[in-house]
Amino acid sequence: MGRLGVTEILVILAIVLLLFGGKKIPELMKGLGSGLKEFKNASKDSQPADKKEDTKE
Repeated sequence: MGRLGVTEILVILAIVLLLFGGKKIPELMKGLGSGLKEFKNASKDSQPADKKEDTKE
C-alpha cells in the first residue's frame, strides 16, 4: 500500500503539470537541483569535521 506504481506517478505528474504549467516546471526543477547541490556540498563539508572528532576520542 505504501509504494507508488507507474500509474500513480503519472497521475501525480499530470496534476503538477496542470497546476504549475509547462513554463514554470523548468524553473522549479532548476531551483530543486541547486538546492540539492548545496545540500550535498554542505554535507560533504561537515563529514571531515565529524571524522576528526571521532579520531580524537
